[in-house]
Formats: sequence, structure tokens, C-alpha cells
Amino acid sequence: MEIPAGEFRKRVEKTQALLRQRGLDAAVVYYDELRSANGYYLSNWLPQFESGAVLVPLEGEPSILGGPESEPFARLDAAVHKTYNVPVFMVPDEEYPYARILSLREVLAEELGGSRLRRLGVVGLGVMPHNLYVQLCEQLTDVELVDITEPYEQFRTIKSEAEIALIRQAFAIAAKTLPSMSGRVAAGASEHEIAAAGEAAARALGCTGFGYRTIVGSGPRSAGVVPTPTGKKLAGGEVVMFSISPRCGGYASSVGDTTVVGGAGTEAQRRVLSDIAQAFKIAREQLVPGRNGKQMDAPVREFLLGRGYAPYMLVPYIHTVGLYEAEGPFFGPRSDAVLEPNMTVCVDISLFGMADVPGARFETGYVITEGGAQPLAADIDELILAHA
Repeated sequence: MEIPAGEFRKRVEKTQALLRQRGLDAAVVYYDELRSANGYYLSNWLPQFESGAVLVPLEGEPSILGGPESEPFARLDAAVHKTYNVPVFMVPDEEYPYARILSLREVLAEELGGSRLRRLGVVGLGVMPHNLYVQLCEQLTDVELVDITEPYEQFRTIKSEAEIALIRQAFAIAAKTLPSMSGRVAAGASEHEIAAAGEAAARALGCTGFGYRTIVGSGPRSAGVVPTPTGKKLAGGEVVMFSISPRCGGYASSVGDTTVVGGAGTEAQRRVLSDIAQAFKIAREQLVPGRNGKQMDAPVREFLLGRGYAPYMLVPYIHTVGLYEAEGPFFGPRSDAVLEPNMTVCVDISLFGMADVPGARFETGYVITEGGAQPLAADIDELILAHA
């Protein structure tokens, strides 16, 4: 399953329409392995070792700007077929004597056919490396740089049928993966073993990567919000929190569970997990098209505050999921963002810093339809609500 080539063409056309609307001559969409989504959205490809950008002219086909090590990989897998090697995206101090290497100005001159570049749109201006920004300014002294990150990223808010299908596939893998992790929860097992069981299962089921480093935290380490696994051995009676984010075709899922090593736990532990599960149920009921973040967040927050969890409420509870495990819009307590059909979202109820349960999380995802929310991993819903 993959995004059709025609959908990538439509994404380029939307970007070019934005350029015309803003009076721009071209756009550079920056991305790297950490900030991958904006470039991946156009190219269906992510560089390794090097960073890169997608150059979108006002008319014609886009190009990938990168380095010689990623170029053969891009030609094999990317939806964008033209590539250029540009020094700022290459591995520092490496030498490539047989590669064709052009400056950014030379690439722009070649791609724009000699027409004068006056205004260049930039996606990712606020996150690109300082050295790249300096080179943009030095090589394009007569060009106005215009940050178009916000309007560009709005293209990714409403998901297409193909995107939703990939997200469904990612969550289907996640639903089968989480039991592999919980099955390794036992006194004496290590956090590494739990993570390895989940990642191996996800890879065997066809996932193409992970939206974040797999989370496993036991005992005091569960309070770390997003703790990555260590060699720590699990002790009987302590809490273990774990989450995993299989990707399919670049699109992420995220599911999370919390359990007690060796049994049902103490009365205090059961009460906390029950309260989080009830808050999860309340949050799920808020997933109604037309509601904004404030409206959806308020009932969940009111319930948790009423149960005395004010000091432990670190993060909001509903966010969008797509090329990132958590991406805009976010539906927090001050958010005016409105839930719309064909959005995909996660409900993530978590509390951190308590005595009996240092940290706990229940999380899974939904696709929003005209009639409400459809679970992307119904088995995980049942698992979470069993705690309520």
C-alpha cells in the first residue's frame, strides 16, 4: 500500500498555487531525519546521513536537493526524480571528487531557466541549520526569503483516502505489536527486552519505521514522560509504561499501555489506572466534528482535576497524527483548532509524578468521519477501557 503518484503531483500543484497566491517565484522545503514530514510529503523519501530540501518551481517538476550519498537512494525510491548535490546538505568535510556538485544559486539558475529569482518561499525557515540560512542569505543577496511554513503545513491537516489507509495499516500493526510487549512484562525482564519484542513484531508485520524511539519505563523511570528503554530489570509490583509507533509508508501510529508487573497491583495503583481509563473514555466521547480544542479538552481536564490530579497533568490529551506521531493541529486547553472529517487523531491520557504510579499512559488513534470517530485500533480501545 502506498500513496499514488497522482497524489504527489496534486501536492506539488497545491504548493505551486500557494506560490502564485503569495507572489513567489519558487519554494525550498527543508527537511532532515528529525524534521522529516514537510519534505517527505512532496517526495515520499527521507535522506540518510545528509539533510535535504525539495525545490518547487512556480511551474514544472520539483527537484531534491541533497548530497551524493543519498542521491542513488533518492533515484530508487523518491516520487521526485530530479536530484542535485548541494554542499550545505552534504556530510561536512567529506570529499566526492566524481560527483556533480552545484551551489544553491547555480541550482536555482538551472531550474528556473535563467529567469530572475526575486522572492523565494521557504518551508522550515525556523528549524533549518544556521549554516544553511547563512548560505541562503549569502548566495541570494538580491532575493527576499519568505517563510511559508504555516500555510504549507495546513496541506497536511486533512488526510486523503490513501493517507488514511496507510495510517489504518500502521495502527493495525500497532494493535498486534503491543501484546508482544505486554507479554514480556515480568519480574526480571529488562526494558530492552520489552522494546525489542515490540519492534521485532512490528518489523515482521511490515512496518517501515517508527514515529519515535520506543518508550519503556518501569518503576521510577515511568515518570520520564517519554523514557527510552534501558537495561533496568523489572521488579514485581512496580508499574511499567510502554508505547510504540509503527510507521507505514511514512505515516505513523501510536499506542500506549500501562500495567503492573506480576498482577493486578495495589488498590492505589488500580484506582489511578481506572481514573486514567475513565478520562480516556471521556476524551473519546469528545471527538465530534465541529468541536474545537477548548471544548474537547475541558471535560477531560475537569474530571482529572476533580479526582485530585492537578500536580500530575503535564500534557494535553488529543492531538493529530500523520507523518509525525504528534503534529498540528493540537487540541489543548487554549486551542481554537476545529475537529474536521478526515482528520486522524490520537487520544493520549497520561499522568506523571504520583507516588504509587510514577507515570502512566493510555493511547490510541481514531479517524474522524461526518458521524464521529472510528477507532483505528479497536482492540486497544478494549484493552484500555477494561481498566475503567
